[in-house]
Amino acid sequence: MKAPLTAGATRRFAGRALIRLLGPALLALVLLRIKDRGAVLDALTQAAWAPMLAATLLNLVNVHLKVVRWRQILEARNIRYPLRRAWAAFLSSVYLGMLTPGRVGDVLRIQYLRHDLDVPYAEGLASIVVDRLCDLYVLALFVAVGIVHYSPVIVGQLAWITWGGVAAIVIGPLVFLVPGVAERTLGRVYARLAKGSTDDFGLFLAAVRANMGRPLLRTIPMTALAFGVNYVQGYIIAHSMGLEMRFFDAMCLLAIASLLGLLPISVSGVGVRELFFSLVFPLLGFTPAAGVTFGLLVFFVIYLVNIGIGFVSFQLAPPPAAKATDAERGSLTGAAK
Repeated sequence: MKAPLTAGATRRFAGRALIRLLGPALLALVLLRIKDRGAVLDALTQAAWAPMLAATLLNLVNVHLKVVRWRQILEARNIRYPLRRAWAAFLSSVYLGMLTPGRVGDVLRIQYLRHDLDVPYAEGLASIVVDRLCDLYVLALFVAVGIVHYSPVIVGQLAWITWGGVAAIVIGPLVFLVPGVAERTLGRVYARLAKGSTDDFGLFLAAVRANMGRPLLRTIPMTALAFGVNYVQGYIIAHSMGLEMRFFDAMCLLAIASLLGLLPISVSGVGVRELFFSLVFPLLGFTPAAGVTFGLLVFFVIYLVNIGIGFVSFQLAPPPAAKATDAERGSLTGAAK
């Protein structure tokens, strides 16, 4: 039986829950400030269904690219994970990850690896870290282009937040690559993630650094392709609404929205994304209501659908609690060959 939460833990949990409500509160505020709120509902219901369906099906392409990239990261350490099982692990982690700020559900993949292949915790965690680093660096490039493109609206505190986010993305992860510095600065963080143990910290750093250099020639292009699929989805969604939006604009919009969605004040960027789109859309010749509608459709097609698929996967292949038997592991190893 788990020990009851202490008063301090209860307060921290309640505080985090309240912070997550800031995004929905922003969405409500944006809707209240729109004069013709009926236009949002009309645009939602009148979007062409065929393009929307095409955009929805592209989620499968996006997920496949990310699963292949994760397997490439594991293969840099001679870990062969069967494609079908990697899909199940990835989708199940998506279910929890998209519902929590910071995508903490990604760590579920470590549990799958330990169960299926007896992969050490440090190796599994390193694969997730490299996976996230690829996303962050490629996103930083797209965001930088978007910020310059939308410089007339990204001013003041919003400009500080976005440029600060780009700087943090670019500079922060470099600590993994500096011998000596990483050991001193990240040891305590790793101990917290590893529940107090630092025995495998060297293995973790070695696994992260093994994916630098030549392996990036495979993982970075795969990451760019995955983001590109998202931007194609945004472009299709805009045109399903009857908006003559350029692909470049869709790319810049979704890139910046993805960065803002990383702020731990919402779930899957709800509210933050719609606020940003309502500010930028008038620059493109569209109404703020169209921006809010676009944001909601992006949430439905890209985020909510993935949450739904992840939920199904979570039920069919829930996070395993115990190690696989030798027979089960043997079948997985054979499937990976």
